[in-house]
Order: sequence, then C-alpha cells, then structure tokens
Amino acid sequence: MTTAKLRQMKANGEKIAMLTSYDFTLASLVDEAGIDMLLVGDSASNVVCGNQTTLPITVEEMIFLTKGVVRAAQHALVVCDMPFGSYQASEEEAVRSAIKILKESGCDAVKLEGGEEVLPSIRHMIQAGVPVMGHLGLTPQSVNQFGGYGLRAKEEAEAAKLLHDAKLLDEAGCFSIVLEKIPANLAAKVTKAVSCPVIGIGAGNQCDGQVLVLHDMLGLNQGFKPKFLRHFAHLADEVKNATGEYISAVKESSFPNDEESY
Repeated sequence: MTTAKLRQMKANGEKIAMLTSYDFTLASLVDEAGIDMLLVGDSASNVVCGNQTTLPITVEEMIFLTKGVVRAAQHALVVCDMPFGSYQASEEEAVRSAIKILKESGCDAVKLEGGEEVLPSIRHMIQAGVPVMGHLGLTPQSVNQFGGYGLRAKEEAEAAKLLHDAKLLDEAGCFSIVLEKIPANLAAKVTKAVSCPVIGIGAGNQCDGQVLVLHDMLGLNQGFKPKFLRHFAHLADEVKNATGEYISAVKESSFPNDEESY
C-alpha cells in the first residue's frame, strides 16, 4: 500500500480500512487479513502503558512500538503518531522529530494533530520528504485544553474552522486526514471538499475510510464504550476464560501431561 494508491482508492470510491495496532503479533494477523493502513497511535499511552491520557508517551517509546508493527506489515502502509511535545515547540524540532521517527522506526508516514497552527511544520516535513497525515476534530493531545473527550465542531464557528483547516492541510500536501468525533454531516462536507482521503473515527460513514483501535474493535478493552465503537469480537471473555482454564490445569497438575513433557 502506498499514499498514491490511497488517493486512487478515494478517486475510485473504494473505502479504506485502517486499524491502530502496537505490536508485531497482532499487527501480523490484521495485515494478513488485508488491512490497508496500520496506525501506531499515541493511544498506546492508554492501551499499552495504562496512562489516563496520550500525553506521557515519548518519541523513543513510539519508535520502539512502531518497529514491531513495521516488521509485521507486508501489505499495509504504516503510520506513526508524533507524540505530544515532539512538534509543538518549533518547526525545526517538528522536522527533526519526524525524520527521527521515520528513519529509526521504518514507518511510511507520521501523523500529527492540529490545523492552521501547525501548518508551517507540516509544510517543512513534507518538503523534507516525510509523508504526513493530519488529524482534526477531537485531538486527544489537547484534552486538557478541551476539558474532556466530547463531540467537537458542534457549533458553526468551530465547524467552519475545521473545514478551513482541512482544506489547508490538503493544499499543504497531507496524504490523508483523520476526523475524530465530529458530526457526520460535517465530515461528509470535508470529505467532498478535499482531494486527499479522509479517515473517520466517530465521524459517520461518508468518509473515505474508517479507523478503530484494534483492542477496542476486538473487545479486549472493556472500559471504553463510546457511541462510535462496534465490537467485532468479544475477546476479553475469551482471554479470561482461557486463563481460568490454564490456572485450573496448573493447580490440578493436569498441565503439562505426559504428552506435553520431555
């Protein structure tokens, strides 16, 4: 999968399937299943590390996780999130961080949050040869500024700014834009207004594609139940049941049996 092919998929009306994954084993399975894009999200701060927000995770930790996903991806395009603090201070730091992530992780592209305020950094990254995915709407790195994870762009002024920002990101050369937790009719308007593929999460079904966190989609994460999430499996119960059977087998000395012993 390439950024050029993603644009062709949009032009052909072919939907793009994306999942957020953080390790070699699970990424291998979803890549084999035919996923188009894999995002190594800074949501690893929550899902992998157990933090309350995405803010604590570092560039080095993101690179470490992304390396495993890159090794797994035989088909999918791999995108790495730029974590909080890696691009906000200056354009120079943003470009250095992006190049470091691309070189050391082996990923195909980076993603960062924000619109017009980060546009100079995005332009410099793209000029330096780094493919960039934008992210508008609910931007979790700004959770403290927003005061929570509620629906964004409900009011006319914020909706107008989001559409304006999306057009700027598209014109700057972003190969794709994620829209998170915004009204479906606004997401549809943005999708039609830009030439690059738009990937939605909680943004209705008129986007060019969709993304979910793999652990959420598989039902492994039991504490996260937003309206936009659909469980395509319920693996938390499977894991707990299998673990219970393992514990019983060990306690009863039925594992390992003679055939499982040397």
